[in-house]
Amino acid sequence: METVNAIGRRKAAVARVFVKEAKKDGEGVITINKKELAKYFPSGILQFIVKQPLAKLGVEAKYDIKVNLDGGGFKGQAEALRLAIARALVKINPEDKPALKSEGFMTRDPRSVERKKPGRPKARKRFQFSKR
Repeated sequence: METVNAIGRRKAAVARVFVKEAKKDGEGVITINKKELAKYFPSGILQFIVKQPLAKLGVEAKYDIKVNLDGGGFKGQAEALRLAIARALVKINPEDKPALKSEGFMTRDPRSVERKKPGRPKARKRFQFSKR
């Protein structure tokens, strides 16, 4: 199997993923910006978010994944990576799409920061009003 690539985005984060079959069976390494998953995301919750599509299909140890992560915060990066991994797994095996879609892993979350408007301190907040 050759390398399959996919892109996932969330807020300001962009994840570029390169998936190929693991050299040794039962290894399945995830490398993010030349660091191990546990080193890049020390939080167990973020590691769980990243591994969700793999766990749903039961293929955690089957693939080696290289990731280029850019922009955003930790949570946005983890969710962008989850989307990218899900898209790559569907490219490898299109029959997995319904299982991943039912869990919401194939959906790009459209929410992002609303822009600041002129004449206001933030997007919706107004300056303090004084009657007198």
